[in-house]
Amino acid sequence: MASSARALTQQAFDSGDGVVRLAPTWVPRSFCVPGRRLRLDTRDLYALGADRGGIDERWFSSTIAADNGPGTPEDEGLSYIYLDDDNKVTLRDALDEMGADILGQDVIDEYGGWVMYSKFFDNMYPLPHHVHPDDDYVAPLGLRGKPEAYFYPPQYNFALNEYPYTFFGLEPGTTKQQVVECLKRWNDGDNGILELSKAYRLVPGTGWYVPPGVLHAPGTLCTYEPQRASDVYSMWQSLVGDYQVVDRSLLVNIVPEGKHDDYDTIMAMLDWEANVDPEFEKHYHLKPRPSRSDAGYDELWITYGNPYFSAKELTVHPGHTVTITEPYAYGLICVQGYGKFGKFQISSPSKIRFGEMTEDEFFVSAEAARSGITISNHSTTEPLVILKHFNPGHPDMPQEI
Repeated sequence: MASSARALTQQAFDSGDGVVRLAPTWVPRSFCVPGRRLRLDTRDLYALGADRGGIDERWFSSTIAADNGPGTPEDEGLSYIYLDDDNKVTLRDALDEMGADILGQDVIDEYGGWVMYSKFFDNMYPLPHHVHPDDDYVAPLGLRGKPEAYFYPPQYNFALNEYPYTFFGLEPGTTKQQVVECLKRWNDGDNGILELSKAYRLVPGTGWYVPPGVLHAPGTLCTYEPQRASDVYSMWQSLVGDYQVVDRSLLVNIVPEGKHDDYDTIMAMLDWEANVDPEFEKHYHLKPRPSRSDAGYDELWITYGNPYFSAKELTVHPGHTVTITEPYAYGLICVQGYGKFGKFQISSPSKIRFGEMTEDEFFVSAEAARSGITISNHSTTEPLVILKHFNPGHPDMPQEI
């Protein structure tokens, strides 16, 4: 298995001059309703079985498996490097075999490897108010905390769905006891926790950074989400509208056994100061910032100002060919247009059948990134738009929001 994975990895990166194609990675969630904007054929929204839930996520450059409970395949959530229908290897296995060659030994030494991934999250209705704990809280479980960021690509938001607002944190002045009282009312219907929070209107082309320990109830825009390579969460809202009852087990799924009714232990998940920050929008709302531009392209930072990951939006103008360098390896997803990316055809699909290959997702090795990738937009009218996600440590990333 290992030698086969290494051989396939070597073949893939050699044949693509340091660039590999990634197959679409679809992930269902039993507590979600598909928003129908992932470009997955609507006949395939429940391709993994209605009991598993509808597919409302597509993961990019992922080396972690989805935490989806009983019945989840071992490789659910893992990205596959694609050579042909008979030859593919997970990105995780590829990096286990050749991580230093792909990422650089400096990245292995500094960060331990590829420690982020990204996704499209696409839900018809808002999610419950929930939190992703930090490293300290989940370390006893052998897990990592989960900071994440949001960007709302206009190309995937032709419809805003039911509720284009997201609740973040808690209103300044909220007390811990008020939150505990909400948690104690779990089986009374709506536990009222959103009454302690504030919703913000979501704007396509902008985003947010959400540190670990901050409560949030994502709204219904299709969201590009760079994040830490982790899938830990705890739900803090018992009822969404009058249509979704949230089982209390999802509140305590990462709480130590014997502590499920210990509210001090549960409350320890929260970064209290960040939740009640009176300038939350100022500190965490991400507006695109210029990265670089030339006659043939424009590039913006869309995720920045944190120590865990970053992301850019690259737009190659119609009819132009450019060569783009980066200091580190990165993953990417094409959201608009068509042309060439290195040796490969690149295109943003209008419809995808479950199990079909696409031309929109790639991973670029550090050596290829530093040498530069030649990108051509073959349209005379439409921009070629690519979202690029990076490991920690990009030297050009704006440090402040």
